[in-house]
Amino acid sequence: MSETPIRFGIIGCADIARKVSRAITLAPNATLYAIGSRSLEKAKAFAASNGFPPQVKVYGSYEAVLDDPDVDAVYVPLPTSLHVRWAVLVAQKKKHMLLEKPVALNVAEFDVITKACEANGVQFMDGTMWMHNPRTAKMREYLSDAQRFGQLKLINTCVSFGSDPDFLKNDIRVKPDLDGLGALGDAGWYCIRAILWAANYELPKSVKALHGPVLNEVGVILSCGASLYWEDGKVATFHCSFLSNLTMDITAIGEKGTLHVHDFIIPFQEKEASFSLGSETGFTELVTGWVPLPSKHTVTTDIPQEAHMVKEFSHLVRTIKNNGSKPENKWPTISRKTQLVLNAVKESIEKSFEPVQIPS
Repeated sequence: MSETPIRFGIIGCADIARKVSRAITLAPNATLYAIGSRSLEKAKAFAASNGFPPQVKVYGSYEAVLDDPDVDAVYVPLPTSLHVRWAVLVAQKKKHMLLEKPVALNVAEFDVITKACEANGVQFMDGTMWMHNPRTAKMREYLSDAQRFGQLKLINTCVSFGSDPDFLKNDIRVKPDLDGLGALGDAGWYCIRAILWAANYELPKSVKALHGPVLNEVGVILSCGASLYWEDGKVATFHCSFLSNLTMDITAIGEKGTLHVHDFIIPFQEKEASFSLGSETGFTELVTGWVPLPSKHTVTTDIPQEAHMVKEFSHLVRTIKNNGSKPENKWPTISRKTQLVLNAVKESIEKSFEPVQIPS
């Protein structure tokens, strides 16, 4: 007999909740149980427009979802400025939590959230979907291969998308009272996570923002970049922007090999994802070409990466519920490191591009 799926509630009707609600229905060990909004009418409209089955409960407040005793886990897609308030309440209600990124406005807020999770024995995970794509595990195998890749030396990431005038005026990601971290919190979160992932989550010793960030009239970052430096000489750079063409690149270079990914956040196709590898590459005799040529690798999947995320999260929740296990600490640790570097970049911008030391 199959186990009862983990029952999810969602608080908030953000656009990203459409994608994650679909992921919950596609994950084999999860089910969509409830949706809550600040008004019953908005919750009903969201449920209807996204084809929620009639058994999904619809509530006219966030609190009603959290007070439902049958809700096991809650997905929180609210604006970042509201995370600390509602995430702490989710934890206090003993609900396991999938929290949209960026997880907080700063590390201090995030520590309040994780403290509440620890005190109440609930699992935490952020909503960085690409981490759960099967391709990511395959790329990790290559980066860990001493013979083909060697010691990591350089990482570069770029995440950008061109925004229309309506986005730049009205989206919550350009409002200082809603998502005040702007492009750094949205696109930059992915850049920093990818860098830390490539570096096996070793924190850099310092971060220095690059000159030329673009801010809107109310001081929210629309475009910026930074360099990261490690004790052993590794260097990383990234650029994130709401102002340039859609790009989602990772380049990781080792002593012996190179990894290239061109769609790391959202694959070009939902159920397959590719990357290219080069190892001990050189030139032909007359320097007219490369040898050996980089190889392309494609990983297929039966469910999209966001459903893999829900599946893994639900597995952790099930282990806690059935076996009395402690929550997995890997995910909040990775989130905190990402937030730590993100805030260091913001601090460097505010300090006229001075280097900011990262506490060990």
